[in-house]
Amino acid sequence: METDFDQLQDLFPDIVFFVDRRCFPNWEIIEQTIDFHDLTFVVGGKTNYFVDGVQYTIEAGDVIYIPVGSVRQAHTFKQSPAHSYAFNFKWLPNSRTDPLPLQTVTKNVITSELIGYLKQYSHIWMSKQPGYVMQARALFMLIIHRLITITSRNSALIKADHRVNQVISFVAEHYPEELDLSRMAQIVNLHPVYLGKLFKQYMGYSFKEYLNMIRVNHAEMLLSTGGFSVSQVAERCGFRDISYFSNVFKSVKGYPPSTVFKCQSG
Repeated sequence: METDFDQLQDLFPDIVFFVDRRCFPNWEIIEQTIDFHDLTFVVGGKTNYFVDGVQYTIEAGDVIYIPVGSVRQAHTFKQSPAHSYAFNFKWLPNSRTDPLPLQTVTKNVITSELIGYLKQYSHIWMSKQPGYVMQARALFMLIIHRLITITSRNSALIKADHRVNQVISFVAEHYPEELDLSRMAQIVNLHPVYLGKLFKQYMGYSFKEYLNMIRVNHAEMLLSTGGFSVSQVAERCGFRDISYFSNVFKSVKGYPPSTVFKCQSG
């Protein structure tokens, strides 16, 4: 991870474009070779990106990074228009084209902390108060720092302990079910207390926090389709109490689930 940060320490970001992008059903990006870096955080809905001819499907919780010089194309899903925060940036001096140490797509990486930073950045960018360029650049570098930290930790997880990785895979398939550390511990043949410490060590947050994040990301995607009520989505995503669901959703996303539902129904 030190090497990842070392290569960025002497670079200075020039954010040439930022948008809190709430796609309409026919939204698309036409095919073009980009002369900037594209870093997009998807917090709702679903989108297909094509990078140098390769298709990537990204949804709530995912980050896509497209380096300078790539051929980029995209369109959202009509039944689930995407909501994302997108940065187009260059490095100063302009002779530097160093890529970020990220994969093209990183799945389920957006935390409530990152959501908070992205919303703060949007406020700074839109309000354009005196000194906003300096403040925006500093916050953007903090966002990159946190993103690299999280992805590096997750990469270490895959290499370091297959049991935690097994839990993550199980959650991805069974998140609507009744899940707790005791059940997970039986699956991987560990004591629940030890598994809890192991999970926290590699993921940076508890099993319950991770489970809630996965459930909320799926809930937001369902709400964005407009085909389900808040209570129906809560049940489909593993929440038995609508009040608890609303509280957890707001703590992860920063806004209540009713906001997403009203946007779609309105």
